[in-house]
Amino acid sequence: MARKEKEQDSENPGRLKQIGLTYKMAKRVDRWIGLWLALVFLGTFGIVLGIGILWGHPVYLGILGFLVALLTTAIVFGRRAERAAFSQMEGQPGAAAAVLENMRRGIVFTPAIAVNRQQDVVHRAVGKCGVVLVGEGNPNRLKTLMAAEKRRMNRVVSDVPVHDMIVGKGEDQVELKELRRRITKYPKVLAGPRVTEVNDRLRAMGDLMSNMPIPKGPMPKGGMRMKGNNQAPRRGR
Repeated sequence: MARKEKEQDSENPGRLKQIGLTYKMAKRVDRWIGLWLALVFLGTFGIVLGIGILWGHPVYLGILGFLVALLTTAIVFGRRAERAAFSQMEGQPGAAAAVLENMRRGIVFTPAIAVNRQQDVVHRAVGKCGVVLVGEGNPNRLKTLMAAEKRRMNRVVSDVPVHDMIVGKGEDQVELKELRRRITKYPKVLAGPRVTEVNDRLRAMGDLMSNMPIPKGPMPKGGMRMKGNNQAPRRGR
C-alpha cells in the first residue's frame, strides 16, 4: 500500500507540472487565458449555486456546481491551449507531422514519404477514408511530389481512394488547426482490417523501392553490346 501511495504522489507533481507548462505556453499566445478561465469557473459555479438557492438545496448544488465548474474550465482550457499550440506551430517545419502523429483513432501515419532538395515534404496517413497525402512546403513543388507519389501508389492500391491536401493559409490550402477535422470528414470506405492491409502494401512498396539495387558507375551506352551477347547473330538458313 505504501509503495502505491508513493507512486501516486510521484505522478501527481508531474501532472501538475505539465498543466503549468501548458498554461505558460498558452499564455504566451493567449494573454487573456487566465481571465477567461476565471470567468468560466465563477460563472458556471454561480449559475448552479443560484439554482440551488432557488430550489432550497444550496449545499448539494453548490458541491455539484463546483465539480461542473471544474469540468467546464478544464474543457475551455484544453481548447484554448490547443488553439495556442496550433498558432505557435503554424508555418514551422514538421507541424503537420506532429498533428497527424497524434491522430491515433484508426489512422496509420507514415512521415516524410517524399522529400525534395527544397525540403518540401509529403506525409501519408492511411485510415478508413483511404489514403491521405499531406504536403508541407511550396504548393507548386508539392503538386509535383504528390502526383509522383500517386502514380507509385496506383501500382499497388489502385482501388483505394487517395485524398491530398497542402497545409497552409493560401487558397485551396488547409490550415493546421483544421487538418484533423478535415481528415475525419472524409467518407469512411475501408474496414479496419483493410486499412492494415493497405498500409502494409504501401510499406512493402516503399521497402522494395528503397532496396532496389542501383548499378554503380556510368550507364552503358545504347550502342554497346551487353556482356555475353558479343557473338554475331546467326542468319537463318
